Amino acid sequence: MSQPTQLSNTSQLNEVSTLELAQALMERLTISPHDWHRLKSNRNARASEQAAAAMVFLLKDQPQEAIARLEQAVGWLDRSISAPPCPTHGHK
Repeated sequence: MSQPTQLSNTSQLNEVSTLELAQALMERLTISPHDWHRLKSNRNARASEQAAAAMVFLLKDQPQEAIARLEQAVGWLDRSISAPPCPTHGHK
């Protein structure tokens, strides 16, 4: 029964550009201000967010920006970077 739905989804995806798909994924993976405190140290969420952004920059032919985002993603995964303090709590 799910086959017609799969064909419909595939047809819809074929009508969307690769850049639009990457942008939609980036929007989906971007941590919202509402979820910031809960996810700011979640390494998988942060790496996913950065990797999706890298894909958008790569598709926009901005390799330097893509590299910077990929380096950030790797930093989250290899634990070489950590979440900065919350901008609303820190320095007065």
